[in-house]
Amino acid sequence: MQIELRPVQPTDLDLLVYWSGKPHVASALGSDTGWDWREELAMDPDWRELLIAHIGGRPVGILQIIDPAREEAHYWGDIEPNLRAVDIWIGEPEDLGRGYGTQMMQLALARCFADPAVEAVLVDPLASNAEAVRFYECCGFRAAQRRVFEKEVCLVMRVDRPAG
Repeated sequence: MQIELRPVQPTDLDLLVYWSGKPHVASALGSDTGWDWREELAMDPDWRELLIAHIGGRPVGILQIIDPAREEAHYWGDIEPNLRAVDIWIGEPEDLGRGYGTQMMQLALARCFADPAVEAVLVDPLASNAEAVRFYECCGFRAAQRRVFEKEVCLVMRVDRPAG
């Protein structure tokens, strides 16, 4: 079955809080475990998309796409325009390794590159998370630099717009 995406709704709050408490999600977030989903869902900035991935109506993960040059917290610092940054989380551990993340990333990249101005997409897994780094490499990302974000050493990875 194919993954489908829909915008996150306020009714997803309990699910997002539940998923955030899962050890595999918390370990991927590192020290950035303080997501206040109630606050996040109340915001609707034009520089971010929050999407629920579902398969056959069953939610399996969350996808965030941001314009890192425009996001208000300046997490990415001074960064060039025409980029997007993506975060993916699979909610349940039994849904890991089933291809859902790959499908989500394919949909995310298609969504990002649908805007002709977008030149590249970034991800920032923890440098110590070898499994995430391998996943992103399989999705076409290449290491660009090591960087400290909020006290965590991350590997900034990048995939450029496909030629043609």
